[in-house]
This record gives sequence, C-alpha cells and structure tokens, in this order.
Amino acid sequence: MPAKKTARVQERKRIINRDVRSSTRTAVKKAIQVLGTGSSEESAEAVKLATSKLDRAASKGIVHRNAAARSKSRLMKRLNSNSD
Repeated sequence: MPAKKTARVQERKRIINRDVRSSTRTAVKKAIQVLGTGSSEESAEAVKLATSKLDRAASKGIVHRNAAARSKSRLMKRLNSNSD
C-alpha cells in the first residue's frame, strides 16, 4: 500500500479508536460513580453497559483483552461488595 494511503487509513482509524476508547473510559467512570451512590439496579445497569463497551473495545483491539478483563473484574468485584 502506498505510504500516503497508509497515512490516511491510519488517521481514520486513530480517530475512531480515540472515540471508542473515550466512550469506554466514560462508561467505566460512570459505573464507578453509580456504584458509590446509586441503587443496586442502577449500579447493575451501569456495570453491564461498561462491561459491554469494554468487550467491544477489546474485540476491536483498541483495548488489550487482559486490560479489559481486569477492568471488568474490578467492576464486578465492586458491584458484588455493594450488594452484600
């Protein structure tokens, strides 16, 4: 592939990856915030959304799958400790 075309493709991918990474981080932060203050139903829903975003980002290679698994594990740990 010519260098100019490669540069264009990489720039497009960079912007898409940045948006996905940002929305994933936002979902995780919101989940942590709701876990601290919200009801158990709201917490479960927020964690479910964050987990879904992490899985999607990991499947696309934007976030390393082990990093996504670690984040999901920590969220579930918080969720389970709040429900006790």
